[in-house]
Amino acid sequence: MKVHSRLLNVADFEQMRKILLRDGPNEWNYITNESINQQFQLIRDGKALAVLAEDNEIIGFAILIFKEACPSKLSQYSDLSTMAYINDVVVNMNYSGKGIGSTLLQKAIELAHKGQCEKIYIERHEENLASAGMMRKASFQIVDTFYDPQKRTSGSRNTSVLVNST
Repeated sequence: MKVHSRLLNVADFEQMRKILLRDGPNEWNYITNESINQQFQLIRDGKALAVLAEDNEIIGFAILIFKEACPSKLSQYSDLSTMAYINDVVVNMNYSGKGIGSTLLQKAIELAHKGQCEKIYIERHEENLASAGMMRKASFQIVDTFYDPQKRTSGSRNTSVLVNST
């Protein structure tokens, strides 16, 4: 398996969309076609990149958004010009439980630092314990938790914002 970033072609975007829509949604995750289209456009515009896990095909990926392209709401925590934001981290369900999500997260952090980003932000549902463990292993720490009913439909309906500044 190779974990890296590279230029994407039309087939890559189609495969990523398929993985996102098939394997991404669960009680903790909020994924819409609009958000997918926005992320893919940021990649096309050079404001984000996809960190891919490939084994003859894409089996997982993370979207890493750079600096001013990060969600503006994050400006309350830090200067957008020095941050990165990791959006979706998703792995093909046939490969789940093998540490691929953690590997993608670590590679995204490495690439963010290479891009001169001092702080890397990520969000998760407050009660998503699997994501919490993966993020803790990657040295993310909670900076805020807030009620987020438009994005969260289960449990506490809270979003936790985390930062890695190592």
